[in-house]
Amino acid sequence: MATYRADLLSDTLTRPTPAMREAMARADVGDDVFGEDPTVRALEERVAGLLGHEDALFAPTGSMANQLGLRLHVAPGKEMVADQQAHVVRAELGAAAAFSGITSRTWPSVRGLLDPAGPMSLVTTGVGPYQVETALVVVENTHNFGGGTVQPIEAIREVRSATTELGVAMHLDGARLWNAHVASGVSLAEYGSQFDTVSVCLSKGLGAPVGSVLAGSVEAMAEARIWRKRYGGGMRQVGILAAAGLHALEHHVERLADDHARARRFAEACAEVAPGTVDPATVETNIVVLDVGAAGLTAAQFVDALLEHGVRTYAVGPRAVRLVWHLDVDDAGTDAAVTAAREVLSAS
Repeated sequence: MATYRADLLSDTLTRPTPAMREAMARADVGDDVFGEDPTVRALEERVAGLLGHEDALFAPTGSMANQLGLRLHVAPGKEMVADQQAHVVRAELGAAAAFSGITSRTWPSVRGLLDPAGPMSLVTTGVGPYQVETALVVVENTHNFGGGTVQPIEAIREVRSATTELGVAMHLDGARLWNAHVASGVSLAEYGSQFDTVSVCLSKGLGAPVGSVLAGSVEAMAEARIWRKRYGGGMRQVGILAAAGLHALEHHVERLADDHARARRFAEACAEVAPGTVDPATVETNIVVLDVGAAGLTAAQFVDALLEHGVRTYAVGPRAVRLVWHLDVDDAGTDAAVTAAREVLSAS
C-alpha cells in the first residue's frame, strides 16, 4: 500500500486506533439479524439518544442508511427533493430509483447551503393523479460536495415548519453531522429532532472502520430492519464493529475541531498565494474545495503535482479539487500539504 506525507483523499481513510482495536477485541457479540448482539444494541440506543429519536438501526454503510431512510418515506412513483449536489442524488448510483422506484428533483444551491426557498419551490402536494407528489425533503449536513458546509439550524427549522403543514417528511443525510455539531455548537438532538429520520456515519471523521446508523421512531426502525435484510445488509456478530463506533463516540467527537482548524489553516495558505482558489471564511469544517482553475490549473494537473510531493487529493470537477482532514492527518501532514500547495499554486 502506498504511503503519503498527507492522505487527504477522504476522511473514510481513517484506521482504527490501538485503543479502538482493543475495544473491538473485547466486544460482547451476538447474532444481530435476530437482534441479539448486545454491543450493537448499545450503539443503537446511544445514537438514538444523541439524536433525540426513539430508536436506531446499525447499517454497514452510509449509502444503505440513507437508502433505508428514503424507502421508509417515499412510496414507488412518488418523489424526494434534494439539492443538486446532494450525496443521495450524486453519489449513491441512482439507488433510490433502482431499489425503491423513487423519482427525484433537485434545487440549485451555492456550496450546498440550504435556502428554504429551494426545496419549497419544488414540493408538490394535493395534485391527485395529475402530477408526481412530493413525499420527502432531503437535507445534507455537513454538505460534502459543497465543501463541508454547515446548514443553519434556522433554515432547517423553516423548512421543517413548512413541510409539516404539507404532510411531507424530512430525512437528514448527516454523515458528517458530528462535524456540524462541533463547528456550530448546535446540539445533535437539536439537529436530529427536526427530521423524521437521520443517518450518521461512524467511519469518516470519527475513525471507525465500518458503519453508519439510521435513527427514527420505533415503528420506522422496525420497518427499516426488514428492508435492511432485503437489501442484503443483515449482519451477524457485528458487535465487533459496533464497539468501534461506541469508542469513537466516546473519544473522537470533540477532536474534530482539530481537523477543522487544520483545514482552515491550509485554506488560508492557498488563498494567500493564489487568491480566488478558496475563500477561507467558507471553510467551516474539515473539507476544502479548491478552484484551481483560478490559478490556471486543471484539477488533474493539481492532483498529479501534489501527488509528486506525497500529498494525495481528489478531483471533484474539471477545475475543483477536494481535500479532507481526518484523524490520521496531523500538524506535520498539514504542514506538508501547505508547503506542496503553495509551491504548486505559486508556480502556475
